[in-house]
Amino acid sequence: MSRIPQVSVVIPVYNEEAVLPQLFGRLYPALDALGVAYEVIFVNDGSHDRSAALLREQFQRRQDVTRVLLFNRNYGQHTAIIAGFERCRGERVVTLDADLQNPPEEIGKLLAAMDAGHDYVGSVRLMRQDRLWRRAASRIVNALRERTTHIRMTDQGCMMRAYSREIVQAIVASREVSTYIPALAYTFAARPVEVEVAHEERAAGLSKYSLYKLVRLNFDLVTGFTVAPLQIFSMIGILISVVSLFFFVLLAVRRLLVGPESEGVFTLFSILFFVLGMALLGIGLLGEYVGRIYQQVRERPRYMLQAVLESEDNEGGAEMPPTAPRGSPAARSRVET
Repeated sequence: MSRIPQVSVVIPVYNEEAVLPQLFGRLYPALDALGVAYEVIFVNDGSHDRSAALLREQFQRRQDVTRVLLFNRNYGQHTAIIAGFERCRGERVVTLDADLQNPPEEIGKLLAAMDAGHDYVGSVRLMRQDRLWRRAASRIVNALRERTTHIRMTDQGCMMRAYSREIVQAIVASREVSTYIPALAYTFAARPVEVEVAHEERAAGLSKYSLYKLVRLNFDLVTGFTVAPLQIFSMIGILISVVSLFFFVLLAVRRLLVGPESEGVFTLFSILFFVLGMALLGIGLLGEYVGRIYQQVRERPRYMLQAVLESEDNEGGAEMPPTAPRGSPAARSRVET
């Protein structure tokens, strides 16, 4: 098998001790069956269970195709994927969650779509096994996101996707602190496409995405790719100002014609509370954008590596743009064989 992989599979791992043995048992046979040179890059995102130990054991078993990055703490799924992108060597890169909800046997479908000439392949989950509220929320958010950002992703919650080398390099060169990788890839892709993939119930453990994290993810998605919310709020502000002027003129005329009256006090209070509520909403929305600017200008490293497990043959990665440093060199330790 060629020492330079044709396919890189990047898998973020966070507290997946219960499911990792099953993942290993299905992932490697599925990749071996493809008949292409490959590498698997696991990124341990600061797990608190035995995930790191299991990844070390798997590295010892399959050093020829396995590489492991160990973060010093939890940085988030998308940061873990970025770390894998910065070190992968394949001409095609596949991202996959560790929970086995997307079967690794489906990777061949994504690569077949790339064989047809597509540079970015998204996926749509068939017969989703998620709870009803998550499916409903996903449909609503997808519709809102597409209308505001014009980024078309039928199923934004599925991380099983394939990227060409050029798309990966463009993503790494984009030094955004907080971003949604599939959406960013869509903006760079010349020939994007979506394929249908199977979806299974979580093999073990619990989902790492709480309702709060899902809300935060969608805030990042909307504020990171469009200023439409600010524009919409500006138009709402103009409309409220026009309506307020109309009420001011109406009340002034009534006072001149009817005289002082107290019946309209509660109406005025309701209008005042509505306007205050809209103002607070606008301040919060503006704060989201300002917060992104604040995070960006600090220029802190995206992550810190605790250790890198790779064989001498796999050491290093394909050259990436100089604008994409790989964490902090002082934070790395390496296990070489």
